[in-house]
Amino acid sequence: MVNEVKDGDNVSVHYTGTIKDGEQFDSSVGKEPLAFTAGTGQMIQGFDAAVIGMKVGDKKTITITPEEGYGVTDPSKVVTFDKNDVPDFEKMEIGMQIQAGNGMPGVIKEKDDDKMVVDFNHFLAGKTLVFEIEMVSIK
Repeated sequence: MVNEVKDGDNVSVHYTGTIKDGEQFDSSVGKEPLAFTAGTGQMIQGFDAAVIGMKVGDKKTITITPEEGYGVTDPSKVVTFDKNDVPDFEKMEIGMQIQAGNGMPGVIKEKDDDKMVVDFNHFLAGKTLVFEIEMVSIK
């Protein structure tokens, strides 16, 4: 019988991840395959579920909704800061990645002379994702 991935198996996959519009955001092609334990929540829900039942050599393309991926965009994670509360405010520019005091990464979305707006949502939150997956090994 051919070995199929089940919960708890240690697997390695090659993958290419794109946003539904085709923009690639990550890939393991040309690098080491991605290793993880299937069904344990180490991966986003949709990716984890997709590898169950795959065999070594299988390839598939999956589409993952925001709910099964990095979540929907949470408006409470978009925060406005007054310039007096931000060290180096003058050096900040739209598009820069910054970290809040709690270590949470964010991206500056808007800025004027008095304030700036930072989005602390994951950069893939709210996006439909497409992954091409190839099963490399199952242990």
